[in-house]
Amino acid sequence: IFLDLKLHDIPNTVASAMLSLSQLRVNMVNLHAGGGIRMMRDAADALHTLGPGRPLIIAVTVLTSLDQEVLANELLIGEMLSETVLRYAGNAKTAGLDGVVCSPHEAPAVHRTYGTDFLTVTPGIRPAGGDKGDQKRVATPEEARRLGSDYIVVGRPITRAADPVSIYRRCVHDFLGTS
Repeated sequence: IFLDLKLHDIPNTVASAMLSLSQLRVNMVNLHAGGGIRMMRDAADALHTLGPGRPLIIAVTVLTSLDQEVLANELLIGEMLSETVLRYAGNAKTAGLDGVVCSPHEAPAVHRTYGTDFLTVTPGIRPAGGDKGDQKRVATPEEARRLGSDYIVVGRPITRAADPVSIYRRCVHDFLGTS
């Protein structure tokens, strides 16, 4: 179970929240890399005290609904989106996190730079021909696999489908190459 709450607050609050959330017996939790290295480190340190079986902790780099224009004009981030993702991923690695949330298109650069053991969790996954919705940096499950995504996040294409199980199975088949 991936508890996708995207925590973003002062370091002490996020660390305490992580310990509370770990009681839910989830497999993966996340926070926003924009909270800085100390926030991420304190959260990771709190979870690492739990030892083996603790939830994986990953950082959201740049939401897949954002593009270069939004970064520059609304968030006043002057760096290229791809460089921002890599910087945030590096901060997450420095902080001791297990990986990051990024678009499938950024997964190859994250793995090249930080290693294949540093996880990439990739949202914005849409079956071929699917509606993008508010997502800007999207890929099919098969494209995500080819690009090296470790995990994919498929939300609305499943939850809004007339036959959610069928779409789920199709995504699993396309991502894993199995039935």
